[in-house]
Amino acid sequence: MILSFDAFDFTKLRFHYERKLFHFKQPSGTSRGILTEKHAWFLRIWKADDESVVGTGECSIIPGLSPDFESFSSYEAEIQMLCMRANTGQFSAYEELYNSIQQFPSVVFGVETALQDLQQGGRGIFFETDFTAGKRAIPINGLIWMGDEAFMQSQIDEKLALGYTCIKMKIGAIEFAKELAILRNLRMRFPASELTLRVDANGAFSSAEAMGKLERLADLEIHSIEQPLAAGDWQAMATLCSKTPLPIALDEELIGVQDSEKKKALITTIQPQFIILKPSLHGGISGCEEWISIATAAGIPWWITSALESNVGLNAIAQFTATYDNPLPQGLGTGGLYVENTPTKLHISQGNLYFG
Repeated sequence: MILSFDAFDFTKLRFHYERKLFHFKQPSGTSRGILTEKHAWFLRIWKADDESVVGTGECSIIPGLSPDFESFSSYEAEIQMLCMRANTGQFSAYEELYNSIQQFPSVVFGVETALQDLQQGGRGIFFETDFTAGKRAIPINGLIWMGDEAFMQSQIDEKLALGYTCIKMKIGAIEFAKELAILRNLRMRFPASELTLRVDANGAFSSAEAMGKLERLADLEIHSIEQPLAAGDWQAMATLCSKTPLPIALDEELIGVQDSEKKKALITTIQPQFIILKPSLHGGISGCEEWISIATAAGIPWWITSALESNVGLNAIAQFTATYDNPLPQGLGTGGLYVENTPTKLHISQGNLYFG
């Protein structure tokens, strides 16, 4: 395990949270509607006898997708309760604390990263690697949000001008024929050897239509499709994965699956071509580590994406990703989404994410 908090005396740690609101620079379309703002809770942890070093983590949710979010009031009450219990010495060890928040993966991620930051000196360096030393970059995909044809095409042109060689397009918002036309036009301009194309259906296809749509996408040498069917029907997804003409990547399917044996059962049953991991949705860093271990043992490649965190969470996710030697483009290009994001050492150049 990459994380260990045995060195802390949890009865002498202090927790504080602050709610933040971020506004998208432009409304961003997803299968769950148009996003205009993003809520996050910054968690700060320090030792009671030393307030000079503070670790910061981010608890970040997406309404309608995050398994631990029902309402803003109930979610904040959970974080408030966590801080109260920690500040009154009710946790003697990390295991006790973890057990109290295990059902809240976004809170687990916030706690893990705040503790790791504190342990590393409160500098925003969670894991020291060649990435944080400025010696290595992380390849990333350029994300194309849902919208009308003109909007999607303008995003694609912008990403290509910025040097991206991997484009991920969300589909399911407009007519499939129009989405296919956009992708076909791209493929005519750039062969698969020059431009990798990924699509994300967010569960938009029905079982009856999925195979036909996958065959048409496969003609365009699409790298992979994320979650073609809605999550929850393992057998339907397993059947599709066994017959698909293009690789299928599971995303939403993994949400809410926390038990190790159930994770193994999902991978064994469905046998996807890829899995995609979001720490805020899939059990924090420790949960993603377990998914990676299980997938790797089954010979299934993976990549990591953000869940629209601010730069605080994105920085931690990028640094965690860099602890692995994964050559696939990652989904970490979301740092420029917000009007009022936090300062960061992350920057993007030619489709690569750099630190420093």
